[in-house]
Amino acid sequence: MSIGTFRRYAVLMTIALAVDFGGTKVETALVDHTGSLIPGTRFRQTTGPQKTETELAQSVTTSIEQTLATLPAGAELLGAGIGTAGPINEADGLVSPLNVQAWRAYPLRDLVAAQLPGVPVTLRMDGLCITLADHWVGAARGYNNVMGMVVSTGIGGGLILHGNTVSGPTGNAGHIGHVEVAGFDDPCACGGSGCVEAIASGPNSVKWARNQGWDGNTGEELSASHRSGDPVAVRAVERAGRAIGHAIASATALVDLELVAIGGGFSHVAPELFDHIRATIAERTEFTFARSPRRRRGLSGHWRAASLANSSSMNFGLLKAIAGPIQAAVTTMIMTIETVHPPEMSCRIPTSSGTAAATA
Repeated sequence: MSIGTFRRYAVLMTIALAVDFGGTKVETALVDHTGSLIPGTRFRQTTGPQKTETELAQSVTTSIEQTLATLPAGAELLGAGIGTAGPINEADGLVSPLNVQAWRAYPLRDLVAAQLPGVPVTLRMDGLCITLADHWVGAARGYNNVMGMVVSTGIGGGLILHGNTVSGPTGNAGHIGHVEVAGFDDPCACGGSGCVEAIASGPNSVKWARNQGWDGNTGEELSASHRSGDPVAVRAVERAGRAIGHAIASATALVDLELVAIGGGFSHVAPELFDHIRATIAERTEFTFARSPRRRRGLSGHWRAASLANSSSMNFGLLKAIAGPIQAAVTTMIMTIETVHPPEMSCRIPTSSGTAAATA
């Protein structure tokens, strides 16, 4: 980081720590009051089902230590937040990520707080984080009835209704990945059958393709095979898109959404994924409201880390600043961040009945 950049952030004094915990990695970064990643502060450690409880904790603490070492001289860390795969216990800061068996009711919030004496630390489910991020600086700006989706190692989601976050009593509301989809019977790790995560996540799409005779091993390879026209890869992407489309249509029928923002690494497997999503939703010929929500490519990769700057209640006042003291009424700093990509990495793909598709 240049001296000029350091001085800029030292003067602003509005820096927060972002921690993103998922099924394959934990990432940390420093973020300013605009939601921008501070250059040179992003670090990553591996997680995954093969790690022990202690090894997972070490990955988190190491990544945080690396990021804190880049804190500009004279700057104050005003808060930290964790966006994590669920399920979670929001009140107690506990996590039980479905794809990380070693952690069940693990005190992740306390683990992070122990490295940050006196700094407010808040934990939220990753799907809610990406939804808040998209509402603040991404594809969902200007909409107050929104569902965010993370299509990656797993599938998560979050809800904003009438401009307010909806997290439920435990923090797990909006977990769209475990809505069952008619016509599919793929077994899910949650114990259900036909959950959209079991059908359309990256690893499960790869698994299905391999069972059909495809010889690749990763989502990246599946993407390459799709580009080359491999028939199994084409069917795998269509299958994933249809499952996601059915889930979105069901969610819209339930809560009447204006927009769905879709992010996460596997959402980039092929542009046609979104075509299949749209086509499936469009089958609701008599329910115009279920066909009308816009589907946009949301913030992904390093942006499931959106901010929550706390006022006295959980609403979108939380997002007006990444560091609470910017607003005089703020009493506590709550920040939740998954990943930060430059704004140009976000593609908008709005479609609705009567609205033409566009890509920026």
